[in-house]
Amino acid sequence: MENTLIKSDDLITLWGIIIIWAAASIVLEQKYRWAGKISGAIIALVGAIILSNTGVIPTESPVYDAVWTFIIPLAIPLLLFHVNFKKIWQESGRLLIIFLLSSIATVAGTIISFFLLKDHIPYLDKIGAMMSASYVGGGVNFAAMAAKFELPGEMVSASVVADNLMMAIYFVVLMIIPTMKFFRNRFSHPHVLEVESGRNKDDGKTLAEKYWKRKDISLKDIALSVGTSFFLVIVSFKIAAFFGSIIPSGEDVSFGLNLLQGLIGDKYLVLTTLTFLALALFPKYFESINGSQEIGTFLIYIFFVVIGIPASIPLIVQNAPLLLVFVAIIVVINMLISLVAGKVFKYDLEEILLVSNANIGGPTTAAAMAIAKGWKNLIGPILVVGTIGYIIGNYIGTTLGLWFSTML
Repeated sequence: MENTLIKSDDLITLWGIIIIWAAASIVLEQKYRWAGKISGAIIALVGAIILSNTGVIPTESPVYDAVWTFIIPLAIPLLLFHVNFKKIWQESGRLLIIFLLSSIATVAGTIISFFLLKDHIPYLDKIGAMMSASYVGGGVNFAAMAAKFELPGEMVSASVVADNLMMAIYFVVLMIIPTMKFFRNRFSHPHVLEVESGRNKDDGKTLAEKYWKRKDISLKDIALSVGTSFFLVIVSFKIAAFFGSIIPSGEDVSFGLNLLQGLIGDKYLVLTTLTFLALALFPKYFESINGSQEIGTFLIYIFFVVIGIPASIPLIVQNAPLLLVFVAIIVVINMLISLVAGKVFKYDLEEILLVSNANIGGPTTAAAMAIAKGWKNLIGPILVVGTIGYIIGNYIGTTLGLWFSTML
């Protein structure tokens, strides 16, 4: 039974709340200095957590599913239309190494957390498989491991809630870290400095307002932006679905076929690749379109609101508080090892935070963070590198799950 003010089938009201709060977050960020320091992304996310945890809106609804199904795929091409194509490939290779180190950190965190809590949480071998796969890849890997290890439904639900709450908290932490002197004094942060370069001139405007200044945009620009994005999404998803259906995958299939299926059968990886290909082949066309970044960013803010909605604190307290501890240990160890490895190998703070985000939340949340922070040169690379997690996540989850099962 739903005990919320707005019911899950009241679609127009829920859409309205999400859109209005996303818009309000952008306005607050650009109008008030305190909001600019917090960032509109955190305002959107925290506001959604408050709305769902105070019983105003439900934690599940077809509206939220629609955001994941339609809004995110449309946002990705829109935000890539004006990126530096050559720089994407240069940065992607650099980011891959720190991403893999961060993935190792997830494995280490899962192993430590498992041994600390294996006597206190039932089915922890199966949950460990799910969370390790998810915290290297994403929701696709989570679902795959849940099906593979046949975890009881109530434990899957509890794990989802713990994961959602942890992701929301961690996202806020990652957004705050670049503003802290402790980290700025110890890590290079050129992307932060680039965004802040206009701050010295105090004209009463917030950083966000300066960055998102007015631009010339026509009806044709809007039409071409949205139309081109839809075209790329449709073609990419059809290609991915086709290859995903004809290329076999699973335990009985060779590593090469699994890898191939993961590469050209993943719709987001195909979408990113096809967008890059279009940018390389038709650079003048994309340079002529104004407004794509603004439209894509507004869609990402809608996504920020939806991320916070499922983070139900009462459900965690009632059902499985130790599961939150389990995932928190994984996340903390991932962050610590990622920061240490990044420092040793001389990576920028922004790169370290984004790959950790890509591990824990997936490439979409990492790209969303890069957009919110104004690190535009890292949006494309983190999308490319983050999708590698989808490929290796199931292998890591399966290996750990089978190993953990011998301990219980």
